[in-house]
Amino acid sequence: MEFDVAIVGSGLAGLSVALNLAETRRVAVIAKRSMTEGASDWAQGGIAAELGFHLTREGGHSHRRIIHAADATGHAVVTTLSERVRRHPNITLLEDHYAIDLITSDRLGLPGRRCHGLYALDVQSGRTVTIEAPHTVLATGGAGKVYLYTHQSGHGDGRRHRHGVARRLPRFEHGVHPVSSTCLFHPYAKSFLISEAVRGEGGLLKLPDGTRFMPNHDERAELAPRDIVARAIDFEIKKRGIDCVYLDISRPTFFASISQRSSRAVSNSASTSRRNPSRSCRRRIIRAAASSPIWRAAPTLRGSTRWAKRPARRERLASNSLLECLVIGRSAARAIEEEGFCGAVHAPLPDWDESRVSDPDEEVVVAHNWDELRRLMWNYVGIVRTDKRLARARHRLALLRDEIHEYYANFKVSRDLLELRNLVDVASLIVDGARSRRESRGLHFSRDWPATLPKALPTVLSPEHVRNRNV
Repeated sequence: MEFDVAIVGSGLAGLSVALNLAETRRVAVIAKRSMTEGASDWAQGGIAAELGFHLTREGGHSHRRIIHAADATGHAVVTTLSERVRRHPNITLLEDHYAIDLITSDRLGLPGRRCHGLYALDVQSGRTVTIEAPHTVLATGGAGKVYLYTHQSGHGDGRRHRHGVARRLPRFEHGVHPVSSTCLFHPYAKSFLISEAVRGEGGLLKLPDGTRFMPNHDERAELAPRDIVARAIDFEIKKRGIDCVYLDISRPTFFASISQRSSRAVSNSASTSRRNPSRSCRRRIIRAAASSPIWRAAPTLRGSTRWAKRPARRERLASNSLLECLVIGRSAARAIEEEGFCGAVHAPLPDWDESRVSDPDEEVVVAHNWDELRRLMWNYVGIVRTDKRLARARHRLALLRDEIHEYYANFKVSRDLLELRNLVDVASLIVDGARSRRESRGLHFSRDWPATLPKALPTVLSPEHVRNRNV
């Protein structure tokens, strides 16, 4: 398949790039599942702005400045743009296609450092397709899936890592954004996101006995920034040996979808239990959850990486994330337009080679390694870190990475295997970034280095660092 631009990711950033280019370019949007099954669609908060709408606020904000569509702003925006994408004649939507790897100059034996397209697994047919495009945009979202409690994945970062693109962690948060804001801790909910805007509208964090605990950790209580709230939740859970804390939203709010989803989970549970669910319906059982790492592969506003012809887009925080998806998506599209039309490579791109692999004989290995990876990251590289835990994580991740890559080299690819391969590389980057800091800043908190250095400097994981990780 040949296109002018291939966009990996169908979230708000990817859709923004596609719609800004479709009038003059043939565009492909590659979605690993259906187009609306992503973090942008789940975004419950709003968009920071000074407009004449009903405004709410989130933790860390001193004023009401966030416009919203009830508690489903992301869904409202993504649904609108998705309909436009489906109708546009110049956009080809490839749903249930999972990007495997980029096709780069060195892979083709050509000079320079350019990306000429990618290989993608057609999940429905099991075939691997070759997608040729002189411009390939990575808009692949967050990497929270390396953690036990999350609502995101992290596949694009693994691909960037393998092809030597520098990672810049501009605000030092180093990997996990621990409160997304919080997730429903319930077997029927699968870590369903509960927006931190709930706290901005009066939600109260409580212990199982009904006692509030945030006033003991910060004078702003539930309105403290998410890094402080995350550490407080983690502290109380570990101190008291409990599985979760509670978020009391019994006061009337506009969070209809959150209330319905959590109440439905409790009702399902009650159908198999004699306990009265009425109390739990008002007090959502929650714990901290991992979301987007605060890094970006694209160090410029224009969305360009150090590799030619491969803009990238990464989500940021809370009420800025949806807005930034639109802004950087448009900027990346403009950069491609200014570049002009680029010709394809002279020779046809090679097909994906499966001649030396076989069908997997023990897929339980994938499930086991995935579980081990996520528990390892949650326990050793979580909300509060130490040098010793990070060193242990680095050692164990090296063993896991070798085992996963050996499995990948010998068996046919599947979506689960590809996700696992990407995530173990992402996990390694998170650990490397955290170990490189000798301070605590933002969402990166180290017991060994609790102070903040007087000058804030970015952490950059360069291609040379990636190649020399084991030195």
